Amino acid sequence: MKVVCSKSNLISGLQIVSKAVPSKTTMSILECILVDATEGVIKFIANDMELGIQTIVEGNIEERGYIAIDAKIFVDIVRKLPDNAVTIESDSSNKVIISCEKAKFNLIGRKGDDFTYLPSIEKVDGVSVSQFTLRNIIQQTIFSISENDANKMMAGELFEVDGDILKLVSLDGHRISIRKVKLSEEYSYKKVIVPGKALSEISKILGDSTEKIVHIYFTDKHILFEFDNTVVVSRLIEGEYFSIDQMLSSDYETKMSINRKELLDCIDRATLLVKEGDKKPVIISITDTNMELKIKSTIGSMDEVIDIDKQGKDLMIGFNPKFLIDALRAIEDEVVDIYLVNPKAPCFIRDKESTYTYLVLPVNFTTVD
Repeated sequence: MKVVCSKSNLISGLQIVSKAVPSKTTMSILECILVDATEGVIKFIANDMELGIQTIVEGNIEERGYIAIDAKIFVDIVRKLPDNAVTIESDSSNKVIISCEKAKFNLIGRKGDDFTYLPSIEKVDGVSVSQFTLRNIIQQTIFSISENDANKMMAGELFEVDGDILKLVSLDGHRISIRKVKLSEEYSYKKVIVPGKALSEISKILGDSTEKIVHIYFTDKHILFEFDNTVVVSRLIEGEYFSIDQMLSSDYETKMSINRKELLDCIDRATLLVKEGDKKPVIISITDTNMELKIKSTIGSMDEVIDIDKQGKDLMIGFNPKFLIDALRAIEDEVVDIYLVNPKAPCFIRDKESTYTYLVLPVNFTTVD
């Protein structure tokens, strides 16, 4: 095999597929990126058996073939080469030469035959959505997945298509994030659980174009995302997702409307007094015309008052400040509506159309003097 590509094209391709290279594995072949120039285009492929990514890199093929190259050394070499054309060639003994201008690296590659390609998925009955929309809806929910592998369902997101509505749901036992977007046409009903890792990596690759489209296809075990010159395939999480509707309530005793940025900035300031790993709640006291926020830690204390529009009862309630910050940062509205029942019940941040719903469970607290 012999291919010639610009350094910039190589870096772009390597950055995309590297997201599917496992940090730890007992199978050394999975630590490699496959360079496949057998079909008239240059493909880079990485696959950790749960997430696989393939992208096409522009360049010239002087001799067809394929070779697997250790991902880390491959990326490190290309990154430090001069900004010029890079030649990658291999021979029948799997020796690899990477050269650019006067720089020349000799490596031992792996047989392409040992590499596991992405699973074959029939591209029928797919769903189309803009890159901008998909990236946004992932970023607006992904923070609520659980980092604890004890419950595999919480490590994924519900990905549901119902007519012309795409809904993503994530939860970690302390909060729920729900986002809905309207699609340009209606589709048959689909409901799958996608690993959070896959969605997180896809959101990093997607662009911010409203014109460029992502095509999404489903099987019983996999989901495929196709956009630009890239294909991402992820294994699905098997099982039944949580009954979210049972956790959501339209009942409330207190409703407040508040400037989102003002509340976000206030909570952000309060967290200056919380050390890393220290679980200090923010305590919110709601009265007729304002909301008082207090926090107290070993470093010091803070209190601040914000004007609100309120309906219903006065209330004092405590929250993990990070959970409120995550939700408020994911919302773009200038004013948000927050619904509460009592100090032990979850609060809901949602808009009138329910395009977003964020549920946050309260925490126990002692009164801050």
